Amino acid sequence: MTEEYPVHSRTLMLTIAQIGTLDVAAAEAARRRQQMLTKPPEALGRLEELSVQLAGITGEMRPPLRPCHVLVCAGDHGVAAEGVSAYPSAVTAQMVANFLAGGAAINVLARQVGAEVVVVDAGVAGDLPDAPNLYKMKVRAGTANFAHEPAMSPAEAQAAVEAGIAAARRAIDAGARVLATGDMGIGNTTASAAIAAVLTGRPAAETTGFGTGIGRSGWQKKVAVIEGALELHLPDPYDPLDVLSKIGGLEIGAIAGIVLAAAAARVPVIIDGIISTAGAALAVGLAPAAKSFIIAGHQSMEPGHRALLEHLDLRPLVNLDLRLGEGTGALLALPILDAAVATLNEMATFDEANVSGPAGEIIESDIID
Repeated sequence: MTEEYPVHSRTLMLTIAQIGTLDVAAAEAARRRQQMLTKPPEALGRLEELSVQLAGITGEMRPPLRPCHVLVCAGDHGVAAEGVSAYPSAVTAQMVANFLAGGAAINVLARQVGAEVVVVDAGVAGDLPDAPNLYKMKVRAGTANFAHEPAMSPAEAQAAVEAGIAAARRAIDAGARVLATGDMGIGNTTASAAIAAVLTGRPAAETTGFGTGIGRSGWQKKVAVIEGALELHLPDPYDPLDVLSKIGGLEIGAIAGIVLAAAAARVPVIIDGIISTAGAALAVGLAPAAKSFIIAGHQSMEPGHRALLEHLDLRPLVNLDLRLGEGTGALLALPILDAAVATLNEMATFDEANVSGPAGEIIESDIID
């Protein structure tokens, strides 16, 4: 472990202890207002559910959704040496430079929705030059090759989660009122598919996709690598840090920490694809209460992503057949959150608009479970 990020052993426990439940009074106020708006009950579907969830998370009927910071967590993977990706490991650092220069897809989408891109170096192999939007929190320079040895030590797994906690707190202290998670790391769909197999109990063949476009033979190799690693290491599905240390990634651990810190601070966190959802699943394993603070931005093409969303009982907001990562699917969902808050607060009620309501008594339990 490098000296850049010293381990504080109580950070994780204290963060988990700070995670509470949704604000029942604020959520109930949002539900009541939804019943009074000029529309049939539940006519705005998921927008109504989101408005209630956001009120419960923040304790506000009109929670501010800007500034939004997308935290792109980056880390290299030793398992890439097994040929599980179509791209060389050097691309991780190269893409980090692209993010910081503003030239990646996530930068374009961030400009569209008014979000800020921050890169979290949790484990890039090699040193990165200082940059204003780079959080240097490297735990180690990439994971070990989990095809032959554990990806990292238990202490490094905890340090990766705590790096994410520190990154989220730094963003929140800088004014962020919504966090979105992103990722960069050649080989990270292999680690995420392995995590999905362990946590969902599904065979690796059902959680593994084509990632960066490896083709059928590449997919078969990828599945075999994951199956061999699971047989070698026997990660405990009931111990998230054990799973992370044996078959995970440093950026996946950091994403888990971001989810935990956002929940502790009562800040909504929008998760992206399979890598982000693997991190979120580990976070929920550590602190089940964190789930209420998570919003699934989208469903990607990766089968392991669908499996993890089902495991967490999360419904994605959009499905655009994305398979990029970076936080792109998370940011595409942000305008939907804007719409949920705006319709709740800016629509007129039946009384305000002098519009007759539905005939008969409205039973609240018939509107929202």
